[in-house]
Amino acid sequence: MPPVVPPFLIGLIAAPLAKRLLKPLMRGVVKTSVSLAYEVKKATHEAGENIHDLAAEVAAEMVAAQIAAGDVQAPPGDGRRAAESSAPKAEQDEVAARAEGDARAPKIRATAGGSKAR
Repeated sequence: MPPVVPPFLIGLIAAPLAKRLLKPLMRGVVKTSVSLAYEVKKATHEAGENIHDLAAEVAAEMVAAQIAAGDVQAPPGDGRRAAESSAPKAEQDEVAARAEGDARAPKIRATAGGSKAR
């Protein structure tokens, strides 16, 4: 009859061996997954930039085509007067109220201290 080895003795011997083998393996898995996530994030950021660039180009082409066709007049200055002259009186009041509210809104700055008031 073969000698009987208690299971806890097998565990005592196998645990250090498993630690030596599994630690580098797990480290490699984590390192690979983090680098893969970084590459995916970088690729999605670049794709988003390309989409924004394409949308800006299309918008510029459409405006240029409308101006060339004579459908739209180029707004003088910042374009507020052209928008105000074509809008009804109620909308003009709403636009003026929003612009006035924006001018009075306090500007909040993020600081490193966060909770400290200066």
